[in-house]
Amino acid sequence: MCGITGYIGPKQAAEILLAGLQRLEYRGYDSAGVAITNGKGNMTLKKRVGKVKELKLAAASVEGTVGVGHTRWATHGEPSERNAHPHVPSDESFALAHNGIIENFTPLKESLKRKGYEFYSDTDTEVLVKLIEDVRKVAKVSLEEAVRQALTQVVGAYGICVTSRDDPDILIAARLGSPLILGVGQNEWFVASDASAFLEHTRQVVHLNDGEMVTVNRNTGYQVSTLKGVELNPEVNQLEGTLEQIEKGGYKHFMIKEIMEQPTSLGNCMRGRINVPTAQTSSPVSPKKDGSGGTLKPDIRLGGIETLIGPPENQVMLLDKLRAARRIIICGCGTSWHAALVGEYMIESLCKIPVEVEYASEFRYRSVVLRPEEDIVMVISQSGETADTLAALRHAKEAGCTVIGICNTVGSTIARETDAGVYLHAGPEIGVASTKAFTAQVMVLAMMAAKIGQGQACSDEEFSDVVHGLAEIPAKIAQTIELNDAILQEVGKVYRYAHHMLFLGRGYNYPVALEGALKMKEISYIHAEGYPAAEMKHGPIALIDNLMPVVFIATKDSIYEKVKSNIMEVRARKGCVIAITDVGNDELDEFCEYVIKIPTTIEFLSPILTVIPLQLLSYHIAVMRGCDVDMPRNLAKSVTTE
Repeated sequence: MCGITGYIGPKQAAEILLAGLQRLEYRGYDSAGVAITNGKGNMTLKKRVGKVKELKLAAASVEGTVGVGHTRWATHGEPSERNAHPHVPSDESFALAHNGIIENFTPLKESLKRKGYEFYSDTDTEVLVKLIEDVRKVAKVSLEEAVRQALTQVVGAYGICVTSRDDPDILIAARLGSPLILGVGQNEWFVASDASAFLEHTRQVVHLNDGEMVTVNRNTGYQVSTLKGVELNPEVNQLEGTLEQIEKGGYKHFMIKEIMEQPTSLGNCMRGRINVPTAQTSSPVSPKKDGSGGTLKPDIRLGGIETLIGPPENQVMLLDKLRAARRIIICGCGTSWHAALVGEYMIESLCKIPVEVEYASEFRYRSVVLRPEEDIVMVISQSGETADTLAALRHAKEAGCTVIGICNTVGSTIARETDAGVYLHAGPEIGVASTKAFTAQVMVLAMMAAKIGQGQACSDEEFSDVVHGLAEIPAKIAQTIELNDAILQEVGKVYRYAHHMLFLGRGYNYPVALEGALKMKEISYIHAEGYPAAEMKHGPIALIDNLMPVVFIATKDSIYEKVKSNIMEVRARKGCVIAITDVGNDELDEFCEYVIKIPTTIEFLSPILTVIPLQLLSYHIAVMRGCDVDMPRNLAKSVTTE
C-alpha cells in the first residue's frame, strides 16, 4: 500500500527512483511523483495520476543526484496531481513522501491554519509537511531536527523520506508502523518501503524499527537514531533472493508465474525440514540416513519452534510450551486468515489443542480474554508488515503472551518482533492476489501441527502419513496444473460474464471455498461468496438459478457423501455446478457442467491441492474480462495502514 523510494549518491536519481517505483507498483497505487534536487539550489517536482510509465515520460530527463519518489494509494483526498506525493512546504525548500495515516491531522491542520498556513491538497501528508515547516521556522533548527520534533507531535503511522532543496548532500527517513529500509551501496544509499526497489543495486540493508530515523550524508555516510536523538548502531543485513525472482520470467503476469511456481516454492518451504524414510518420492526432499546407513523414521524439523525462548535465567523450549498450551489463537487478514482457518482444523485434529482464529483487525479492539501462562498467539502475514497483524502481535505481547510469527519476508517487522517464528521460504510474491504464499502458509501450519502433535495426540501412523503426504505435494501440484489448466480456460470462457458465484466446501476445504471466492472478487471483480456447503440451505440457496455458477470442493474425504447431497440440491434448482474432486472419481460427471480432477492426497493436506484450480479459474476469468490481474483496482499488496 503506497511505495517510497529515495536515493542519494553519484548517479542520476531519476532513473533509479523511477525504476524503483516500477518495482513497487504491485503494492497498489493511483498516482505517482518524484522530487529531485540538482545540487544548484533547484528542486524539480513531477507528479502524475495513473501509472508510473506516465510519470516516467515527464520525469526521466530531470537531472540531480538526490531525490524521493512515491506511489500513492488514496486515503485522504481523491487521486489527483495536487494530492499526489511528494508534498512541499510554502517555500518549497524540501519535499516529503509519506506512507501511512496521520490520525491527528485535523487538529494539527486547524492549529496551522490559525498561524496562517494555507493548504493546496486534501492530504494528511501536507499537514505533516507544514508542521515540519513551522517547527523549523519557530525553533530555528535544521531540517533533520525539525523532522524529529514534528514527528513527536504526530499520532498515527508513517514511513517518510525527505529531500532538501538547499542541502543536496542529505536524505532523511523515519518510520513508525510503516516499513522502511535503508539500502547501503558503494558511496550511495537507497531508501524504500520494500527492498525490491533497489535489489539490483545492493543487497546490504538496514531495517529501521519503529520510532527510528536515519540521516544520510553523501560525504560522511548514514546515522540511525531514535526520535529522542539517541544514536544507534544497527546491524547491516544481507538480502536473500535474486533479481530474477521479482521479474515475470516470460509469463504474461506475475500471478500466473507464481501459480506455476508452487511446486518449487513448496519444495523450498519443506527443504531441510522434513525427513522421509525412502527415496521413492518425486519431491525435492531427500531421505536422511542414520549413522549405520539405515533410514531414519519420518520426521519434521522446525528450528523456529524447536528453540529456547524467554530470559536467560528462565528459558523454556517453545515446542514444549506449545504442547502444553491450553489454547492457541491465530491472527491474520485476508488470505492469511483463510490459511489460519485451515490451521485451526489441522492443529485441533493432530494436537487436540483448542484453536481460535481471529481477524487481526478485530483482535485488538475486542475484549479478548488472554491468559499468558496458557495461551499462545500466532500471527500470519506474507509481507510481515501488515498493519493490523502487527497491532495484534503487539497487543498480545503487551498482555504477556508468547507470540509466534509465520511470514515470508526475512527481516520484516513481524519476524523481528515475535518471540520465534517460521519463514515460508516461498520466494517474493509480487501479484497482489496471493497464491504461493497461501499454499506455503498452509504447508507451514501442517508441519507445525504434525510436529506439535508428534508423540502426543498424533499417532505414529498419522505422523508418517503427514510426512509422506507433504513430500508428495509438489509433484501433485504440478500434476494438478498439467491436468486442468486447459480445462479451466474453457470454464473461464463460459463463466466470464457471470455477475455472481458461490464457492462451497466442508471441513478442511471450507476455508478453501472462502479463499476461492476471495480470489474471484479480487481480480475479476465478480461478486463471489464462500460458505460451508451445509450452510447453503440457510440462506444462499435462495440465490441459485440457471445463471448462478456454484463451485463445489468435493474430494472423496470423510464428508464426501454430504457434499454430494449438496450438489444434488443445487442441481434440483437448475444451478450450474463446477466440481473439484479426485482423479478416478467419475460419480459427479453426469451431474456437473464441469468436473476438475486432482490427484488424491490425505484429507489433512487436501487444501493445498484443491486451491490450485480455484487460483487458475480466477486468473483465467480475470484475463478474459480484461482486468489488471497483478494490480487489481483499489487493492494493495502490503496493507500497511489500518
